[in-house]
Amino acid sequence: MTITSFLKLVEIQTKTASMIPFFIGSLYAVFRFQSFEVSHFLLMLASLLSFDMATTAINNYYDYKKAIKTHGYGYEVHNAIVQYKMKESTVVATVMTLLVIAISAGVVLFLQTGLLILLLGGLSFLVGFLYSLGPVPISRMPLGELFSGLFMGFVIIFISTYIHVEDHQLAALWLEDWHVKVDINIIEVLLVFLISIPAILCIANIMLANNICDMEDDVENKRYTLPVYIGKANALALFRIIYYASYLDLIVLFILKVNPIILLLVLCTLIPVQRNIRAFQQKQTKEHTFVLAVKNFIITNMARIAALGAAILLNLI
Repeated sequence: MTITSFLKLVEIQTKTASMIPFFIGSLYAVFRFQSFEVSHFLLMLASLLSFDMATTAINNYYDYKKAIKTHGYGYEVHNAIVQYKMKESTVVATVMTLLVIAISAGVVLFLQTGLLILLLGGLSFLVGFLYSLGPVPISRMPLGELFSGLFMGFVIIFISTYIHVEDHQLAALWLEDWHVKVDINIIEVLLVFLISIPAILCIANIMLANNICDMEDDVENKRYTLPVYIGKANALALFRIIYYASYLDLIVLFILKVNPIILLLVLCTLIPVQRNIRAFQQKQTKEHTFVLAVKNFIITNMARIAALGAAILLNLI
């Protein structure tokens, strides 16, 4: 397996969907709690990136094995296993190696932090597997947008914030005399959820755009995704509304005095995002316009990272 084929197998360009929330959560921990743990940051980076690549490879392998339609763009070009004529044994070995790295780094992180990381990490791993595997994978159901948005948006941001702070500042889970005890700072957890909403919604829209582009092939391959259930017109309307809701959240966070005023500059990104929305509304294809959903996610959330980073620097001056 070459580097090029590996990167295609794991769809490296899509890893921004997990990496950007990871950096948002880390910066939020610095901004909100003035705390940052380098070792925890590196361990989560290794675990998250490896697992994200593994689940993508599993999804591509599953699609390759289950494909009914074996011609057209979605099969011959989009699936790396076919395009690069990969051996199944090589793909399986690659997936296993990535999983070993992800689990090992995750276990070490759990030992250095707490039981809550084990619970959330284990749940994330389970959802990641169920997304591509099982009798009815999540990716083949109308729940893909919900699960990908919540777990890649909120859960990643929550964990990447939690690993840098003291237990009492967010939440804690521990065993005492064989009793499981939970301590939750409801306000702070709710604020983490609110700052996660733009990431949640934009990640959900990446999945929605992907499913809109694949509607015809999905029906042939018995993948009953959300657009298949609600129809293309409603799916396109939902695609548009989701972006506007993410900008509304930024305004709400400023009113609540969670976001500094500099984050209002992110509203300027609505100009290129609106242009991309119009282009996607006119044409929905995997090879031409799907990338616009990825670009919108990068534009809005990288702008948030830049603004939050600037706010942190201004606080240090």
